[in-house]
Amino acid sequence: MSDLQHPDLKERFEDINRRIDDGLDDSGRAAVKAEIVALFRTVEQQLSELTVLKDEVKKLAGKWKTHHAPATPSLAPPFSADRPVTRSDHLGASTFIEQGWSQLSLGDYDGAEASLTTALDLVPGDPNAQALLGWAQMLNEKHDEALLNFQRVLIREPQNSLARINVGYICLKKKIFTEAIEHLSRTIRLGQDKRAVLYAHFYLGLVYFDREMYEDAENFFLKALALGPNLVQAYYELGRTYWFSGQRDEAASTWQRGVAANKFSPWGKRCAEILASVDAGGAPSRA
Repeated sequence: MSDLQHPDLKERFEDINRRIDDGLDDSGRAAVKAEIVALFRTVEQQLSELTVLKDEVKKLAGKWKTHHAPATPSLAPPFSADRPVTRSDHLGASTFIEQGWSQLSLGDYDGAEASLTTALDLVPGDPNAQALLGWAQMLNEKHDEALLNFQRVLIREPQNSLARINVGYICLKKKIFTEAIEHLSRTIRLGQDKRAVLYAHFYLGLVYFDREMYEDAENFFLKALALGPNLVQAYYELGRTYWFSGQRDEAASTWQRGVAANKFSPWGKRCAEILASVDAGGAPSRA
């Protein structure tokens, strides 16, 4: 990769601009034309290389998340929104929306929140910015602010499954179980987004587990695993459901399946830890 800094690019631009303003003879016009073409090609190459590097940085962030997972991994829906389709505007809001999306993809939730707040200052009520800001706030555990933004999205777009699944998750976290069940059940009925439907089943399992309705919780976790066999956190929670309903052998077997599904993931590691704990005479926490 060539040197991406090129401190002389701006100087080359200014030099060409000055010479044009001063006036050019025939030979000077030909020379300047060639220099403009060369400068454009250099800048174009720089942009191409930076785009490739930008994608590599995103992969680097994903690698960091894999190797430095928190001790207690989050149950929040992972960010999965498609890159927003925006149009250039004279206010520059589209730039801040795209920047916020990129920051969310990298896990920079504070940066995303700042960018998307700026976008909404420029174009109040923009649906893309509103939804993405809700994601940033939810992943930053600012649940009240996130809930307000997602509700605004749903007023305009009642069929928005991703916004609805996030409202369901936040209601679960705030223990507003009736509303959580309503939003999660509607997500399943809509059936528009497979990922949203998967997480709706998983979160309904958590709702019923928290209410100690273990048979219902078991059914929803099993449906979640049927839809997404690699959702390792569902093995972890299903195992806890079996444990607290007195099915200790089924609990151990389920955690073993979680380890087998992905022993290197944060939830696979938690399945292994809880197996070791119960083998040593311990018991899982209800929290």
